[in-house]
Amino acid sequence: MKETVVKRFVGYAKEYTTSDPKSKTFPSTERQLTFADKLVEELKQIGLAEVEKDKYGYVMATVPATTNEKTPVIGFVAHVDTSPDFSGENVNPIIRQYDGGSIQLNSKVVLAPEQFPDLLGYIGQEIITTDGNTLLGADDKAGVAEIVTAMEYLIQHPEIKHGKIRICFTPDEEIGKGADFFDVEKFGAEFAYTLDGGEIGELEYENFNAAMATVTIQGRSVHPGAAKNKMINAIHVGQKLNSMLPPEQRPEHTTNYEGFFHLIAFDGKVDKTVLTYIIRDHDRKLFNSRKEMLTQACVFLNDEYGDGTVQIEMEDQYYNMREKVEPVKYIVDLAEEAMREVGVEPLIRAIRGGTDGSRLSFMGLPCPNIFAGGHNFHGPYEYVPIQSMVKAVEVIVKIAEKVVGR
Repeated sequence: MKETVVKRFVGYAKEYTTSDPKSKTFPSTERQLTFADKLVEELKQIGLAEVEKDKYGYVMATVPATTNEKTPVIGFVAHVDTSPDFSGENVNPIIRQYDGGSIQLNSKVVLAPEQFPDLLGYIGQEIITTDGNTLLGADDKAGVAEIVTAMEYLIQHPEIKHGKIRICFTPDEEIGKGADFFDVEKFGAEFAYTLDGGEIGELEYENFNAAMATVTIQGRSVHPGAAKNKMINAIHVGQKLNSMLPPEQRPEHTTNYEGFFHLIAFDGKVDKTVLTYIIRDHDRKLFNSRKEMLTQACVFLNDEYGDGTVQIEMEDQYYNMREKVEPVKYIVDLAEEAMREVGVEPLIRAIRGGTDGSRLSFMGLPCPNIFAGGHNFHGPYEYVPIQSMVKAVEVIVKIAEKVVGR
């Protein structure tokens, strides 16, 4: 199992599948479809049934039941794209035995326990790192590799009793569109798990409520020598807007269940400035209060500078899956029990982000999130311990076993 999941992940990691937030197509990049085609052929070769890729790039397949007992259909989901935040082209995964020291990834990039103390939990283990030039893609190709490996293991071991299992690999999760065209009815599972978490043991059924806001400020550009009482410098108005939001409620000052306002882009000129925010909170009431705070700040500035100076467009992106998962909490308990039975200590925590599962839960497919094993996603410091990947495969298999008769 170890050699299989490692070989599979290394091969997947080398596939260039970065999504593109500026694209107008779905999926956002042709390269994701290329990888999806390869997955289709692989799933057929290892014996899965009902293997298909639809026009949107979703790959679905089935492992038939090996028992006649009444058993719910369950699913496992992972995404094929990698983050556009850092290069995912020409990825060169490197397997290393970790000894507790710093790892010189290349001449400029060092993976050091002083900056990344979680490394010290893997002394004596093999880990897979980047070469310092790209991200690794454990988010979420580790999840893809683990699901495929677990399905192959179940096919090769028909003596393991399990119900019908459905799997799906989605595109464009990293740009928030992974569930846009997911066909829940066709998938046909009663519940599912995303394999898209971080360190070993993570089990999550809470995530942020999320919105994106774009604030456009229309300035008035006048020659600075004759600007008194005439110029409206949109850059300064933008700075004033940002200063009206509590600085302690920024991502770099928050943790656990604390929400935030995150200014992700500031395109400033005197005559026009555009600010882009993401707004996050686990609590729906606090989430709505945050959106209202930003809206009222814009109203205040319009009162000061003139109606229409500041315009805001805001769109909700996803909501806290807890609302949909809690009524069927036994599916979280099932995963927790499975982890303990394969020797993994569950780390039940809230996601400070979102997954396909958060949207799928609101589409009628309750979908908690399970660890895939990686650390430091979306950059050159990303790594994944091999033992964590093996344990993720074991957890998937154990869940499939335990659901029989439920």
